[in-house]
Amino acid sequence: MHRPSLLAALLSAGTALATPTPVKPAVAASSSSSAIKCPIIFDGRVPNGTAVSYFDTSNALFNPDYVKGANLKWSQILQVPSVAASKFDAGGYEPIEVTISDASIFNNQNGFRRAGLQFSSDSATGPGDSGVKTIHWSVKQDPAKPLNLTHEYLNVWHETSDYSADQFMFEAGTIIGSSGSDKNSWKILNRSSKSIWSTPIDSTQWQNFAVTMDYNKNTLQVYYSAGTAALTAVTSAVSNDNSGNGQFQLGILKKPTGTSDVVNSGYQESGMHEGQIYGGLFVEDSANGCIST
Repeated sequence: MHRPSLLAALLSAGTALATPTPVKPAVAASSSSSAIKCPIIFDGRVPNGTAVSYFDTSNALFNPDYVKGANLKWSQILQVPSVAASKFDAGGYEPIEVTISDASIFNNQNGFRRAGLQFSSDSATGPGDSGVKTIHWSVKQDPAKPLNLTHEYLNVWHETSDYSADQFMFEAGTIIGSSGSDKNSWKILNRSSKSIWSTPIDSTQWQNFAVTMDYNKNTLQVYYSAGTAALTAVTSAVSNDNSGNGQFQLGILKKPTGTSDVVNSGYQESGMHEGQIYGGLFVEDSANGCIST
């Protein structure tokens, strides 16, 4: 079945903390603490002690305007979980949790519940859309705010600038129209919505992912590890249509059930309180084969 682009009709609920702590842009990586060895293009790693209210206005890490429910502030959506740092956050950075609730309705898209972070310097035709770039992210599950895996979740993706397609998607749960998918697994889907790799969702430890987008050769390659282990390639560089420029998004987009119009209608349970913990968020320049592992 046709899977509508997630921003084709486009262009998300937590606890406010203390007064904003100034955050300086994290441009230069510390190889001794983070194992990042390639030039960072977009940095979404959150320095220790950052108050979530920092993200309500213009800041060095994420766009304060997208993508969230009407009348919600990021300080009502983001939380700082009490968990150990992920592998690329060790030495000065901390996890951030994206939550969704009944109020997580963006732009009157009543079928979705969503909150999605965009790197503050990412643009529709910016430096993340040429050459060879690798996006990194780590995820950890919050037992107090579990995802309802009878639904389909889109958690990380890159969407074209005209909102007509997604070059890749990182998903969980029950994929609509795909009876053979395991709802308890993370899946990486290509532009054609075909799963190119999957792994079970780990309920206890960090899981680390990276996707290299080669715009010159039109390929995707997936890397993975658990805990603090080094990332390893879990696919070859597979053919993919990476054209169309666009932007990265990281967070939660929960699709409804019981409808063919997932943007505008369908079932979402009330009293929703779900979260996804993220760490190690950055995009690096992978020219000459550079990959931080």
